[in-house]
Amino acid sequence: MTTPTYADLFSASGLDASLRRLEALAPDTRAQWGKMDVAQMLAHLNVAYEMLYEDKHARPNPVMRALLRMFLKNKVVGPTPYPRSSPTAPQFKIADRRDFAAERGRLVAYMRRMHDEGRPRFEGRESASFGALSADEWNVMFSKHLDHHLRQFGA
Repeated sequence: MTTPTYADLFSASGLDASLRRLEALAPDTRAQWGKMDVAQMLAHLNVAYEMLYEDKHARPNPVMRALLRMFLKNKVVGPTPYPRSSPTAPQFKIADRRDFAAERGRLVAYMRRMHDEGRPRFEGRESASFGALSADEWNVMFSKHLDHHLRQFGA
């Protein structure tokens, strides 16, 4: 099996390609697997950006952070795609109804913000769960997660 290449969200072409895939979604797009509807999936993707840019999610304590780094970091920032119906952390579980347009708009704004801040701003930047990450690790973490869920919804 070849290692997948994920879109470079720091490049204009990578961001544009990812945004075009997001634009292919509609409020009635159905999942090919999993429990979330499309608006919940967009809200789910926004949680990762909220953890980066907002102060609305509890940060793991030092012991939990060490465990996450040891057991989960390579799965999250490494190239191997997520399997279908992978388990998710509690803060990423979206059970209530969400507004499709609002969630997609938030996601696009977060993606553009990351792109505009640029690769140098992310080199060595601290992740709440995994400690310092390289810009490439940040890109894989966000791009792989996005790709996983866009494939879930056929985009």
